[in-house]
Amino acid sequence: MTSISIIGRGKMGSAIANIAALAGADIQLVNRTAKATKDHPDARYAALGDDLTGELVVLAVPYGAYPNILRHYRDRLGGKVVIDISNTIDFTTYEQPEALVGTSTALELAKQLPGDVAVLKAFNANLAETLITRTNGTTATTVLFAGDDAEGKIALAEIIRAAGLRAVDVGPLQRSRQLEALGFLQMVLASSGKTRFESGFTLLP
Repeated sequence: MTSISIIGRGKMGSAIANIAALAGADIQLVNRTAKATKDHPDARYAALGDDLTGELVVLAVPYGAYPNILRHYRDRLGGKVVIDISNTIDFTTYEQPEALVGTSTALELAKQLPGDVAVLKAFNANLAETLITRTNGTTATTVLFAGDDAEGKIALAEIIRAAGLRAVDVGPLQRSRQLEALGFLQMVLASSGKTRFESGFTLLP
């Protein structure tokens, strides 16, 4: 059984925890405090800085919070697979931050971690509502993911599929740039009212 630690208990963190629970994974939820909630009664709760128990570690926080996360955990992630779900957008201009043009948050994160820590990009092209309902229109929600670690991708795909979603491996971590472009476009469309936050892009079978 795969174990997963989810840092952040916002809407996306909760939605991913629901998926992990449906897949029968062992779940640890990490937040500023270890206070438990009724939403995930079978999860273990931990405070930021506590040891991470999951083989997979999901960063379900904004990219701007990554430096603080790394201060706590950078040298304690050996052998784990870190999953970056972030999308960045400057809502004053509806553009990508200049520092990330030509790269991705996942690629930048990988540069900051020890060599024995694998980084995957996943869930950034999914809005939380489509993860919660597990449907996108008339089709099962599709989770696109990228990375260079084969075992990590297999473990993630097994959780996604066991929860009844579709899992599609789009290639190496370099493909995270395209995934983030897709997530960026989705956020812009939803924020401007051209689509709904309950909708999203999907792949037809």
